[in-house]
Amino acid sequence: MTQLATLLTAVLAIASGVQAQCGGNNPHATVSGSGSSFRTARGSAQLYSGSDYRAAIQAGLDGISAGQRLSVLASGSIGAGTITLASGKIFEGCGTINVGNRAGRGAIEIQNVNDVQIPFLTMTGNPYFGLRISGTRNLKLGKLNFNLSGGLAIRFDRDAAMNYQVEMDTITVTGAGSHAVETWNIDGLRINAVIARNVGECGLLLQNTRNAWVGLVDGVNVATGNGYATFRMANENGKLANGRYDANVYIDKVVSRGGGRGIFCVSRSGGVVIKDIDLASNGNNAILVENCYNFSIRGGVINGGGEVRLSARSEFPNNKDIWITARVDGTTVREQPCGENTNFSISGNARQQLC
Repeated sequence: MTQLATLLTAVLAIASGVQAQCGGNNPHATVSGSGSSFRTARGSAQLYSGSDYRAAIQAGLDGISAGQRLSVLASGSIGAGTITLASGKIFEGCGTINVGNRAGRGAIEIQNVNDVQIPFLTMTGNPYFGLRISGTRNLKLGKLNFNLSGGLAIRFDRDAAMNYQVEMDTITVTGAGSHAVETWNIDGLRINAVIARNVGECGLLLQNTRNAWVGLVDGVNVATGNGYATFRMANENGKLANGRYDANVYIDKVVSRGGGRGIFCVSRSGGVVIKDIDLASNGNNAILVENCYNFSIRGGVINGGGEVRLSARSEFPNNKDIWITARVDGTTVREQPCGENTNFSISGNARQQLC
C-alpha cells in the first residue's frame, strides 16, 4: 500500500468514527428533554411535547421515513410499554432508556420489517425482552449496552418467521436474569462480540441459525448453578436447509470465567468451527457435546472447572465427526458413550477417559 493510500485510509477511518457518534451528523428527528418534559422535533416541526417518554420516542419513529434517523438524546423511562420500528427506520438511543416488564413482549420490537438499524442503544431495567425480533431482513444492530436487573436482552422469536442477514457489532449485557442474546431462525448472522457479565443463563445462545460468524463470546459468571453456558448451540443449530452439517457456523474465540458451562452443543446441532477457546473455573462442564455433528475446536486452553465431556441422549443420533484440540489442565476429558469419528488432541495434565 502506498503512503498516500495509507493516509487516505486513516482519514476515512477517522471520518467514519466522527460520523458514527450517536446523535451526530444532523439526525432527521430528535427526542430531547428530561424528567417529565420531552420534545420530539423533525427539523422545525414539533412532533410531540409532553411527559410521556415512550410516546415521544414513538412519535419520532412514526414521523420519519424509511432511510431516516431518529436520535433519542433524552434519558427516561418507558415503563412496561413497547416501542415498535417500521421498515427502513434508523433508531439511536443516545440517552439511557429504562424499561419495565411486559409479559411476552419486548421493550423494543422489530417484527416482519426490513432494513432496520439500531446503531446505538443503552437500556436499563427488567424487561421481559429488551429487543424482540422476528421476520426481518438486513437488520443491523451496532453498539448496544444492556445494564439490566433481570430479563432477557435480545430475543429472536422461536415460533415466527425466519430472519435473513442479521448483523451486530458489540452487544454488552450485564445483569440479565435469562440470556444475553438468544437467536432462533436466522440465515446469515454476523456478530463482532457478545460480552456477558453476571448473566443468569446464556451469553450467546444460537438455535436454528445457519451461515453464521461470531468474532468473540466473552462471559464472566454466566449460567451459574444451571445447565446453560457462556456459548450454547441447540435445536438443530448449524443444520443446513439440505439437512447436512457442513461447516457453516464459525466462532473466532470463546472466553468463559466461572459461572456454569463454558461451551455446550446439544440437540442435533453442529456444523461449527471454534478457532480458539480460553475457559477457566467453570462451575459446570467446561465443554459439553451432546448429540452434535461436525463439531470442531481448533485450539486454546482450559484451566480447571468442570470436565470436558462427550455424552449422548438416546432419543437423538449419537455424536459424529467431533474434533477437539486444546490444552487442558486441572480437570478431566471424558467420552461416554463412544461417538462416531471422535478425534482428540489433548495436551496438559488432564486425566483422559476416551474411546
